[in-house]
Amino acid sequence: MANKRTILFLTQVFPPDPASVGQHMADAAQEVASRGYRVVVVTARRGYEDPSARYPAREVLGGVEIIRVPLASFGKGSIARRIVGAAGFLAQAFWRGLWIGDLKGIVFTTSPPLAGLAALGLGWVRRAPLVFWVMDVNPDQFVVLHPDQARSFKVWALAALNRRALKAPAVVVALDPFMAERLRARAPTMRRLEIMPPWPHEEHLAPVPRAENPFRAAHGLGGRLVVMYSGNHSPVNPLDTLLQAAGRFTDDPRIAFLFVGGGAGKAAVEELIRARRPSNILSLPYQPLEGLGQSLSAADVHVVTMGDHFVGIVHPCKIYGAMAVGRPILYFGPRPSHISELVEREGIGWCMNHGDVDGTEALLKTLLQTDPRELEAMGQRAREAIQRGLCKEILCRRFADVVQEACGGDKESMADGRKGRRTRDV
Repeated sequence: MANKRTILFLTQVFPPDPASVGQHMADAAQEVASRGYRVVVVTARRGYEDPSARYPAREVLGGVEIIRVPLASFGKGSIARRIVGAAGFLAQAFWRGLWIGDLKGIVFTTSPPLAGLAALGLGWVRRAPLVFWVMDVNPDQFVVLHPDQARSFKVWALAALNRRALKAPAVVVALDPFMAERLRARAPTMRRLEIMPPWPHEEHLAPVPRAENPFRAAHGLGGRLVVMYSGNHSPVNPLDTLLQAAGRFTDDPRIAFLFVGGGAGKAAVEELIRARRPSNILSLPYQPLEGLGQSLSAADVHVVTMGDHFVGIVHPCKIYGAMAVGRPILYFGPRPSHISELVEREGIGWCMNHGDVDGTEALLKTLLQTDPRELEAMGQRAREAIQRGLCKEILCRRFADVVQEACGGDKESMADGRKGRRTRDV
């Protein structure tokens, strides 16, 4: 390995942790490694959602060397825990990065939000170019959730750091045009800005027909219309409108609502179940990656939500997994957004406003009367949209191409990745 050029990835989460950011970082790291680089990942040793999960201190996965550091994740139970975990991770990531040989570049993301602090320091000391993969925008997200803190010192400090983190890298990668617009306003002198969405993990997302799906059988879903929300339940992804509408169908055996995943918003789901004891509303934990195709395919309609003030701040990537298994989308959130534009352009679902419980109830009643073949046709269009330009093969190669260019890679070895650059931004 000593004669290989090295690229360092900094991320607090990484597989086998199930967090989406880690999964995407792993895909990108493995693609870069496949191009002849030595790739080293510094990440936390304990799980992000579940700090009781403990992973090997060192291992090699897919040609990527992984260094997992202790005292770098204490769960999401409180802001204090997150801050302490992030601080521990940043200090150790910086220290480890000082001693990595032949360092040609550093890739970092917004997990944790202050990852730029370690990356900027390492980039300066090691004279290594930076690639900043922006998964969400802070302190904007924090301010929307805590408006009373908008003028606080910590918000000012984080905003100043993030402006610097946007100006220093050779490349900044935004997930959609709305996010790119926000970043440009924050740092107009960015050196280079690329726009590309995250990709679905299609290797785990082969569609499973309804009648053959063991997940549907295991949960007694039968022939019911299944409306599913799968992912993080949080204030960023409000579920109030769907929950209120679901409460109007608790005596209807033709429909079932599944809430799969975790997060602070899970309490509202479980409270509804405790209060009403419905037989057709289920709360389930995160499903293992290897079983994701079955669980996502169990839905007839997938719900994607985004809070009204989060356009350009977050990018709910769960839409791509739902599309990959060929299911239509029921979106709750503001318009225009990257989700509403994708749903409307491809004709793959419906867009609803938060608070429109009556409209949601009416739509669900319409879906109960809809020919299943119409839903299947919508789902097929969604799957074709993934295969046409939003698949892992295209987007992951394109991201690795950007990393390689930023880190001084030779153009001949980028031929495979260059294909994805002809794909339109979404």
